Amino acid sequence: MILSDANLPVVTPPVPAPEAFTDAAAAVERLQELYALSVDFLVDAFRDNAGGARPDTRFRAFYPEISFATTTYAQTDSRLSFGHVAGPGTYSTTITRPDLFAGYLIQQIRLLIENHGLPVVVGISDTPMPVHFAVTGTVTVPQEGAMDYILRDVFDVPDLAVTHDDIVNGVGYRHHDGSGPLAPFTAPRIDYSLARLQHYTATAAEHFQNHVLFTNYQFYVDEFEAYARAMLADPDSGYTAFVAPGNQVITDPDAPLSVPEKMPQMPSYHLKREGNAGVTLVNIGVGPSNAKTATDHIAVLRPHAWIMVGHCAGLRNSQRLGDFVLAHGYLREDKVLDDDLPVWVPIPALAEIQIALETAVARETELEGYELKRLMRTGTVATLDNRNWELREHTGPVQRLSQSRAIALDMESATIAANGFRFRVPYGTLLCVSDKPLHGELKLPGMASDFYKTQVARHLKIGIHAMEILRDMPLERIHSRKLRSFEETAFL
Repeated sequence: MILSDANLPVVTPPVPAPEAFTDAAAAVERLQELYALSVDFLVDAFRDNAGGARPDTRFRAFYPEISFATTTYAQTDSRLSFGHVAGPGTYSTTITRPDLFAGYLIQQIRLLIENHGLPVVVGISDTPMPVHFAVTGTVTVPQEGAMDYILRDVFDVPDLAVTHDDIVNGVGYRHHDGSGPLAPFTAPRIDYSLARLQHYTATAAEHFQNHVLFTNYQFYVDEFEAYARAMLADPDSGYTAFVAPGNQVITDPDAPLSVPEKMPQMPSYHLKREGNAGVTLVNIGVGPSNAKTATDHIAVLRPHAWIMVGHCAGLRNSQRLGDFVLAHGYLREDKVLDDDLPVWVPIPALAEIQIALETAVARETELEGYELKRLMRTGTVATLDNRNWELREHTGPVQRLSQSRAIALDMESATIAANGFRFRVPYGTLLCVSDKPLHGELKLPGMASDFYKTQVARHLKIGIHAMEILRDMPLERIHSRKLRSFEETAFL
């Protein structure tokens, strides 16, 4: 098809007319067909025109789209936090990678159809697909200036005007045609994050599991690999493969893994299970910036839960090195999310996550009830953006820590929890005390070597066991209504 453009005629691929579906699987099949049409068109056009002079046409393809219209309110189970639109109106969302998100899309579309008794309509949107995202993994797009013509004169490139978080940030976002959002992210926003995930973690999005652990120390990675190999050696474990940076996949527990020549900023490791029901571990390193970056991008995969398992500073004299801290509140001084989620917004503890973590601690330590308090304390975790806060004047920070009743301090937990709240991803925090700076026990080489050896493996296993408990829960229970606002998207 040839359309008019201010400078060049625009060539687009032929596509079928929009069609209504009452079968979710069939709707997703059509989404996959439409997506493949656009991708194949752009890949072929780019290959044919990457070299030489500027072509005399512009090439454009579009993302597929789901739209839904209703004139009534849904009669739904009041306990369900998703699967229905907020009220009468028209809703839509652009879709990318329907192959990667097939299971998620089928589930969300099926619930929408069942709860409203109405079909969804699948067709082509008017949102152009950037060539960079279309050819990912197939062709490398040269940097600006490497071609004989300016790429954006011939192909669509990423556009920040449609790559945003306005939907999840709750600003009353409406698409340009007036329809409300059906899903929390637009297709360009998802494509942007999928590309960044590969860059930052050195593993493809396909390997990420629905249960994500974040850590801030390499020790946990070593223990995770050891645990994964033990699970692969157990034919009854249910785990099928282990994936390391560089998309190295092993199914044999004795198979070697190489260290990439250049490690990524936030290496990720995946203990896989059928249906993406396994566990992913991301070593985000130190700092709230990394924590925000990782969660910004993993959120588009719509994980069922993410939990921070790392080290922290204990703030109470009664705490010992190796004690656990289960966060039920956060003092947010990380600053990286202040523009997206003001600090006055409370970040509530989620009962399902808290119970799973406490249950996992009890199982691993063989302590229950009041005895569990000997090595685990529940309270507020403070997250700061200054690693060397101890070197600053103490009066102000210590007063705030005392007034907030904080029992631990780190640089990542509140960021991960706050972004979980913002993105509607169930979140939790279980930390391990590695130093007590207010009481003369600083984190220095050699001081905590016994602690590292004895507690890291236990701590990591607790995180994994908590995820296994959550895995066995119905999805409707995990995704708490506490994470949903007044007018929410139908899709999780």
